[in-house]
Amino acid sequence: MRRVIIAGGGVAGTATALALHHAGIESAVYEAHESGGADAGAFLTVMPNGMAGLDTIDAADAVTAVSYPARTVTLLDDTGQRLGHRPIDAPSRSLTRAALYRALQELAVARGIPVHHGKRMTGADGGVVTFADGTTASGDVLVGADGIHSRTRRLIDPDAPEPRWAGQHVIYGYTPGNPAGLDLDEYYMIRGKRGFFGLTVPDGDGRTWWFARVPGSGPLHDGPWRQLALDASREDSTPAHDLIAASERVVGGDSFDIPTTPHWHGGSMVLTGDAAHAAVPAAAQGASMAIEDAVALATALREHDEIKDAFLAYEQRRRAETEETVAASSRMGSA
Repeated sequence: MRRVIIAGGGVAGTATALALHHAGIESAVYEAHESGGADAGAFLTVMPNGMAGLDTIDAADAVTAVSYPARTVTLLDDTGQRLGHRPIDAPSRSLTRAALYRALQELAVARGIPVHHGKRMTGADGGVVTFADGTTASGDVLVGADGIHSRTRRLIDPDAPEPRWAGQHVIYGYTPGNPAGLDLDEYYMIRGKRGFFGLTVPDGDGRTWWFARVPGSGPLHDGPWRQLALDASREDSTPAHDLIAASERVVGGDSFDIPTTPHWHGGSMVLTGDAAHAAVPAAAQGASMAIEDAVALATALREHDEIKDAFLAYEQRRRAETEETVAASSRMGSA
């Protein structure tokens, strides 16, 4: 029986562990962070394709329990004028990234899958994976679910392309209550003069969630995120500026993507999620693509005796679709 080492305990890594367990394949997750993962203060939407993938591995109920329905989206201009309105395909679910990490990791542990924290991978050779704390782990397959700045991607191909700066910062915040009187479980998308904003009030959470995509000349790494969002929304006649000003928590980061990765696998190593195909968040497909990767990889490893054949089948199933989604999200984000 194969043993799989998974580098990364975010959405891609933990979903892969759950999918492998469902396929009868043993795995263990090694997460660099002591708890949770990067960008845990952000929120996201798992789209219908992602929820279908979770349902395939008996994980949809766990995510539904800690999330909220995303029912409709209304588009506004910088004056607050309504430009359009449409339903969001069910069963889309909105939740914080931290809640998604926690739900998937708790489910993995409940199913007997080891999840190790504080294990930053530094290298892999001959089936032995090394970590920054000096420990090692052995397995037949190494899954690189270690994000956009993946170490595994570099191990597979030292000449792999660097993530591409997307020309914007993405900022998230939470405001107590519903001071703007927004309809529950709707998304309000605002094309502002100096940025793009999204607002939603999940029914039962007690807060207004917002995000801002703000153009920038280069990465800031640790920018003044609240001030950037305030400045970008100041000239608009929408609820965004007041909601940002009243926020109890604001987090942000620089936006990058990976249009294509020439080599998804090499030897006993393979990539999933952002390590293979990171997208800017405009299409809201990052988490869902990672979940679909997990199901596809586990299926391929179950169906093929040779690891190389499994990796080729997995890549053939996922590469074209994910690259199209990354490109579409980039176009949406720059519009």
